[in-house]
Amino acid sequence: ICSTEELDENKKMAETESLADWMANLKEKFTKIPLSQLAIPGSHDAMAYSLDMDSSVLEPKKIKALDKMFSTFIRPIVKKWGTAQEKNISEQLDAGIRYFDLRVAGKPESSDLFFYHGLYTTMTVKEGMTELEKWLGRHTKEVVILAFSHFKEMSADQHTDLTNFLKEHFKAKLCPKPQVPSLKDCWENGYQVILSYDNRSIDDPVLWPRIEYWWADKSDPKDVISYLNNQKQKGRPEGLFVAGLNLTFDGNDMLVNIIAGDFVGVNSFTQDIIQLNKADSGP
Repeated sequence: ICSTEELDENKKMAETESLADWMANLKEKFTKIPLSQLAIPGSHDAMAYSLDMDSSVLEPKKIKALDKMFSTFIRPIVKKWGTAQEKNISEQLDAGIRYFDLRVAGKPESSDLFFYHGLYTTMTVKEGMTELEKWLGRHTKEVVILAFSHFKEMSADQHTDLTNFLKEHFKAKLCPKPQVPSLKDCWENGYQVILSYDNRSIDDPVLWPRIEYWWADKSDPKDVISYLNNQKQKGRPEGLFVAGLNLTFDGNDMLVNIIAGDFVGVNSFTQDIIQLNKADSGP
């Protein structure tokens, strides 16, 4: 006889396993439509779970200036503000997240590139992408969208090095632009990564342009909802787009395609979004 604690733990494990392969488990009709017509859970500032207190402050600008004089006081505040996720990259993938907002910066004293949100992360870009690629190798029917943007402290050579690394690292898993594929298309061709790179000076068949992101830039949830509703009334953008839900609110206000939020492991964020793909009870 299992205890209540054991039953709860088994339930959590079953839910995690289901979310880890939710694309593979969709009804067939949803695997034949473009990814831009699915509801996809996303992670805003996806790597902001491993911020480095020993690094210098990158943003906001006003705080960056104070960091030089009051780093002991400033950095804990910036870390608290900048921490947008609790789960690491593998845990987010296991939780069903398939869109990742990735912000990259160079460090003057390092040859490596890092993610950032206020502070640099302890994890390098190469370490993060290696962990992600290994996960994809275990879940061959799952497709992720990697959105690289908001670059800081990076030279043209560093951009070239980064894109070359990403292309070599993911190789045949990279889906070429410009036609948004269906899951079926991806499975038949072995594609698992749509790589968006927001730098117009770099053009490559496997580097997708910036993905439109609906960001309200508001602190009041009511204002965020109002903004997203207004955007929705303007009509659906072509291709992939993101509805930025950086505050938690009722799932009834969510918009279809990519829905990105902070602290994606809290409550039933991922399940609510995936469920939108199952709203139609037809075959």
